This record gives sequence, structure tokens and C-alpha cells, in this order.
Amino acid sequence: MDSFPTRVPVWWGRRGAAGPHPPEGGCSGRMVLIRHPKNLSKFESLIARFTKAPNELRRPLDDMNSLLWELMDGSRNMEQIIHLMDSTFHERITPVEERVGASVTNLISLGLVVVRTTPINGEWDISPLHDPSESLSEIDPSLGIIEEE
Repeated sequence: MDSFPTRVPVWWGRRGAAGPHPPEGGCSGRMVLIRHPKNLSKFESLIARFTKAPNELRRPLDDMNSLLWELMDGSRNMEQIIHLMDSTFHERITPVEERVGASVTNLISLGLVVVRTTPINGEWDISPLHDPSESLSEIDPSLGIIEEE
């Protein structure tokens, strides 16, 4: 339980109305959308241009995973995150340890989260609306991203 799940540097933003969330800094209860560029081979890029496929992946998170994402800022250990998720969603997230663990594992497998043994101390930027790839297009207004929180 002394592990610190931490989101990696990736573009993410909040949208929609605030939902259930604990009174913790950085937590809004809004839905989270993650955007990152596709990594395509030359052949795949050619096909994508021909078919006018988007050049980015968008991963909208549900309300529970959105709050989990906000909580994984590198300052809270797994035990604290589980407690906050349980106190926010109560029976809806039961069994909380298994559900939070499964979500963290899934986000790790997608390359969106790492598990640290110490809290983050400014080693990388985990803030919203930051594009570490510097290759994403401007925010599409139809996404409803809230720029200030």
C-alpha cells in the first residue's frame, strides 16, 4: 500500500458538470478526457491520410475512473486513494480494493499510469491541458473541455 500511482505526462482535460468528489485539492468530480497522438507506421500513416482518420486517440473516462485519474497525482498512496474512492462512491464501488486495483492495472497497461515508490516531487508535468508530445491539434470546442478549474 506504500505505492503511489501517478499519471504520466499526457494531455488530459475536464468536461461536464461536477459530480461526486472528496474535498481534496485537484479533484473536481468532472469527467476526464485523455488525448494522445497515435503512433503509426509509415504504411499506417499512409492509410490514415487516405481514409482521413484522426491522428489522435481520445479516451473518455467514466465518473469513477475520472475521479481516480484526478486522485493519482503522485501525492497520494494507494491506501489513501482507496479510502477516498470508497468514501465518495460507497456501495457503488464495492469491492473497492479490487475495483481500484483493476482500474490502476488497466491504466498501467495503456501506458497512462506508473506506480512509484515515493511521492512525485516535480519530476514531470501532470497538469491538465499540457501536451508533452507537442503534436496535438488545438482543443475542439465540441469536446466541452473546461480550461480553468
